[in-house]
Amino acid sequence: MRTEEFWVQVEEPLSTGPWGTATITVTKINEELMRQLDQGALPDDDDLQTALYLTRFVHDEFKNHATNGHEVCISDEVSRDLLKTLRRVLNRHEITLNPPWRDLSSFASYWRSEGMIDAGSWEKRRGHLDEVFGPVYEEIDRLEEQAFQDELAEGVSPHKQLGWPEVDGYVDQLRQRFRSAGSPADYKDVGNRCVGVLEALSRVVYDPDVHCPAGQDVPPTEKTNIRIGAYVDQRLPGQANKTLRVTVKNTSALAHSLKHSEKSNRTSTGIAADSVILLAHMLRRLREDA
Repeated sequence: MRTEEFWVQVEEPLSTGPWGTATITVTKINEELMRQLDQGALPDDDDLQTALYLTRFVHDEFKNHATNGHEVCISDEVSRDLLKTLRRVLNRHEITLNPPWRDLSSFASYWRSEGMIDAGSWEKRRGHLDEVFGPVYEEIDRLEEQAFQDELAEGVSPHKQLGWPEVDGYVDQLRQRFRSAGSPADYKDVGNRCVGVLEALSRVVYDPDVHCPAGQDVPPTEKTNIRIGAYVDQRLPGQANKTLRVTVKNTSALAHSLKHSEKSNRTSTGIAADSVILLAHMLRRLREDA
């Protein structure tokens, strides 16, 4: 998400006359976007990055008020709503923001009560804002570094992509969702992305003419354990390959259990996602050796 998305341009009536209503284009806070952010992380969005951009945005609006006062572009009500939304976004990542004011006017009252009204006091007001928002930036930086260190597994193949466009797309979505996940609901959604990868894999490797026994119905795509299992059984037969076949079936079971789990955490979710990605590389290697 980009900072400019926090604004939206709307047409408002300016005057009405015999030739109709004249309008003017006005820039306002994107209230619909703020409402969506209030409710939870946006689909396919890096919620931690959004938290950073929204923190900068709110910080800048209050900094503008601390410096220019009467030239601010937002109202008290909007400033209250922005702070409320920012706190909810930050809370999703267990980051606390509790300034000693709740909107622009209470911020002004605060700086007057603290004696930030003499010549050059705007520097003190901006310094106070840095003290309020500084710890938030530091915590976001820490979480971004942790997310980088917690990055999901890469295959040992020299190729960055599997070469199956649909599967590669689902893997990319899985990586992105894992980066922004921070709650049990987020981790369940990561489970959904894991299953999405498996279903894409089953569409690629499963051939009904080869893997479906005569007289039986072709299993639907969501039966990934059956479809991928049939492919692996055909490619890796015999006792010597039993461990590999069991690994494939367990990976599918793990992903599906994550999708329905209410108690997943970042560690268990990362393990399941790693397993699915490595399974994708394993199947790609089997295809290459066919």
